[in-house]
Amino acid sequence: MARNRRTVNTANLAFIDAMSVGLGAVILLFMILHHASEVVASQKNHASAEKVSALEDEVLKKRQAAAQMAAALQATQQQLRAAQARAASLTQELKSQDTQGSGSDDSKLASLKSEVLTLQARVDALRATQAEVTNATRERAGEGTRQYLAGLEVKGKRILILVDVSASMLDETVVGVIRARNMDAATQRASAKWRWALNALDWITTQVPATAQFQVYAFNTTVESAVAGTTGNWLAVGNGAQLSAAVSDLRQRLPTGGTSLTRAFAAAARLSPQPDNIYLLTDGLPTQGAAIRGGLVSGDQRMDLFAEALRAMPRGIAIHTLLFPMDGDSKAAGAYWQLAQISGGSFLAPSRDWP
Repeated sequence: MARNRRTVNTANLAFIDAMSVGLGAVILLFMILHHASEVVASQKNHASAEKVSALEDEVLKKRQAAAQMAAALQATQQQLRAAQARAASLTQELKSQDTQGSGSDDSKLASLKSEVLTLQARVDALRATQAEVTNATRERAGEGTRQYLAGLEVKGKRILILVDVSASMLDETVVGVIRARNMDAATQRASAKWRWALNALDWITTQVPATAQFQVYAFNTTVESAVAGTTGNWLAVGNGAQLSAAVSDLRQRLPTGGTSLTRAFAAAARLSPQPDNIYLLTDGLPTQGAAIRGGLVSGDQRMDLFAEALRAMPRGIAIHTLLFPMDGDSKAAGAYWQLAQISGGSFLAPSRDWP
């Protein structure tokens, strides 16, 4: 019986070869174009990041100048009040004495009055200079201030600022965080959420009283001062140079790793003397505890880690939380609001145009 043999059509094979070659060429062209677009996008991101960095440096310098002016104004106002008190006291003395032999006292009174006028002129000049340097949003509106309207007042003799520098500070969604972690350093620093948090930190540092002591800690799974070599020590506000150094240091950092609020609170508890106000900038419940572990963390586990952090929290200290948004962490707002109630602090979920 004859076996059926199928005839091979060489034209069909040639057509398939041609289609394969064409498809390969299209794929190669697509890869080349895609790579070129990535290069262009990367260059644009670098240029944007450089512009943002330059603008932030300019704002930082302006705010530092404003802080110096505020310190000088406060000192001069104290001198003015002291001189006015001395003048009032001497005037009262002169009224109770005879007019004879009071020439030297009259001369002293005239000198004090001249000192008062000089100090008053200096106060007026400093106020005028400060008005030129200070951003309009930081000016008083009637009897109120922006910090009062925001519900956040920066006060105290020893102020600790805790800044979350974990990877989640790069974006508001988990997918966005994963994408941002694989981008270059300049793009990560230019992240909208991270810059938002840094601007909030910048605002807080300009509100720290000139007579206070401060410390700024950056924390993820570790905790360290934003001013190199000062972990565990209180810093004087002075002319604001070290506050500016802390902000500048954090602007150069890249958010990475998990969040251990337990370690942050434990570091706060080790400060001596204890802080009287803690300002916490974070975006959700912790993902790590005192012990660092791998793997995913559920919502209930994050609440357990938050409870662990509360046990490490120093007692009798007001904690003021600025909570930035993070998708999938619905319990965070309630937890930090309760923390504000327990500690006598405050809770703020800032709007996107604040500060």
